[in-house]
Amino acid sequence: MENKDTISLLQECDAGTKMAVSSIDETLEKIQNSDLKKLLTDSKEEHLKLGDEIHTLLTKHGGMYKEPNAVAKGMSWIKTNVMLGLDDSDQTVASLITDGCDMGIKSLQTYLNEFENADHISKGICKKLISVEEKLNKELRAYL
Repeated sequence: MENKDTISLLQECDAGTKMAVSSIDETLEKIQNSDLKKLLTDSKEEHLKLGDEIHTLLTKHGGMYKEPNAVAKGMSWIKTNVMLGLDDSDQTVASLITDGCDMGIKSLQTYLNEFENADHISKGICKKLISVEEKLNKELRAYL
């Protein structure tokens, strides 16, 4: 029998990478600054790569992929579109993505604590995802 904490942690990481990619996709077309666009495009690729690793691990452990919570995704979409409708500046994009990073870091750390019996590989990928979010959060400060 597979470790339920391992599968649960991987599923939450899977949903997190999908949420990040979706959020970045929603904002990319609004960005004027080429450096900011590259930063977010690179981060999207990093999230996609981690997502692929997570999918491999989920398959190995017999777990199902997980989509982001529909309510959270819907609220994010509404907030993004309202904020960008009022002000579609690069500063607004940086602020929105920073808020998303903050929520992602908090959620992932909570899941890391909650699923304490997950295997070391899954905990490691969760920590790597947290690190990616922290790095992006820090790099976005220059655009706030």
